[in-house]
Amino acid sequence: MRMFKPPHPGVFLREEVVSPHKLSVTEAARILGVTRPALSKLLNARASLSPEMALRFEKAFDLKMDTLLRMQTSYDIAQVRKTANKIKVQRYEATA
Repeated sequence: MRMFKPPHPGVFLREEVVSPHKLSVTEAARILGVTRPALSKLLNARASLSPEMALRFEKAFDLKMDTLLRMQTSYDIAQVRKTANKIKVQRYEATA
C-alpha cells in the first residue's frame, strides 16, 4: 500500500536519530564524516538522501541503508505524483 504523503528521510533522521541522541548538527556531521551544511540540508529536507549518506547513517547508528533509501524513493515518488498532470506525453500504441 502506497503512502499518500511519506516523510522526507532527512526529517525522519532528524526526529528519530539526531534529536533523541541529543546531538547538534555539527556533532552529528563530525560523527558521519560530512560537512555541517550537507547534513543540515538533508535534515531540513532541502537535499535528498544519497546512498553514501545512507551508508554513513547505517555505520554510525545501526540503521539499515536499504530502508533509508526506500524512504527516499517513496518520498520522491510522492513528490512527482503531485505534478503528474503537468507532464504531457503521447501514449504509445504498438502497430501490428
